[in-house]
Amino acid sequence: MAKHGKKYLEALSKIERGKFYAPREALALIKEISNTSFDSTVEVHMHMGLDPRQADQQVRDTCVLPNGLGKTVRVLVFAEGDAADVAREAGADFVADSDEWIDKIQKGWTEFDVAIAMPQTMGKAGRLGRVLGPRGLMPNPKAGTVVGVEDLAKTIEEAKAGRVEFRLDKSANIHVPIGKASFEVDALYENLAAFMAAIRRARPAAAKGNFIRRITLTSTMSPAVRLDAYATQNMD
Repeated sequence: MAKHGKKYLEALSKIERGKFYAPREALALIKEISNTSFDSTVEVHMHMGLDPRQADQQVRDTCVLPNGLGKTVRVLVFAEGDAADVAREAGADFVADSDEWIDKIQKGWTEFDVAIAMPQTMGKAGRLGRVLGPRGLMPNPKAGTVVGVEDLAKTIEEAKAGRVEFRLDKSANIHVPIGKASFEVDALYENLAAFMAAIRRARPAAAKGNFIRRITLTSTMSPAVRLDAYATQNMD
């Protein structure tokens, strides 16, 4: 059994054992027990009533958090010609418009947080699967990161503002950040409500019974706070 430090145990003592917290109360508590020397990331962890082995029970979508993530998001865009100019004007940090960029990334350079591609550049981006795939950086239509030029500026702006991707993993879990511990409770609440609305919209038609079985809230290096699943699913 892992041994925890004094700060962790002190934080754990503030969580009422066996209690399922209402969203706003849980967010206030997670702020209180976040005691790292840096600004901790607040995350939602959900165990779903889905079978990840079934193709018709997959969940993968994106959500724009109204109050962002509290960090600078670096965006790289695979684009050429006029689309490259659109990407630069929209605030892309890097525009991969030549084979030099492909070579650079193949050699391991990944100093960006989101990669967006035009459909016509996916051939080049696809060559980088071994580098981008394991890091969760590969552009994908289901994640909203493969777009036409008409949607490019909006996609870049949303990515930089705090758009997050969520997906069902092999253990039927979904994990997503919703902000920083320094955020006000109201800001975290609004982000959590936006995420839960996106989860409801992403429910597969094949889902049966209890869609969300368990929800917990954590911040970096803190113990988990269990959320009341019913109250959290019905946030507005």
